[in-house]
Amino acid sequence: MFVVSDDAFQDLVKQALNSLPGQHAKNIKNVAILYEYDPTPKQRESLRLRHDQTLFGLYEGVPLPNRLGQTSLLPDKITVFKGPLERASSSLEELKENIRHTLWHEIGHYYGLDHQRISELEA
Repeated sequence: MFVVSDDAFQDLVKQALNSLPGQHAKNIKNVAILYEYDPTPKQRESLRLRHDQTLFGLYEGVPLPNRLGQTSLLPDKITVFKGPLERASSSLEELKENIRHTLWHEIGHYYGLDHQRISELEA
């Protein structure tokens, strides 16, 4: 487990977002990117997570392909979960990479990609 302060974690999230390649991360609009320590019980329940499953990030909103031209939607939200990411990381470098990977994954959901397609693009 590698622990950082809340301010340092927030900086790592910003660095990770800025390090993502291409225009995909730079072109997201109306999306709040924030962090929480752990997912809420309601979030875990809505995703049907078992007690032994970990959640590093969560996209909540309307994916771009489903918007049908609507522009007056509430902001989407990407939440990065500090506690699980710290627990899964044994060094600063590993924490940075886990945050970066999590953001890429959740941004993929913003673009309407499912888990299989996100994994294909990562490879």
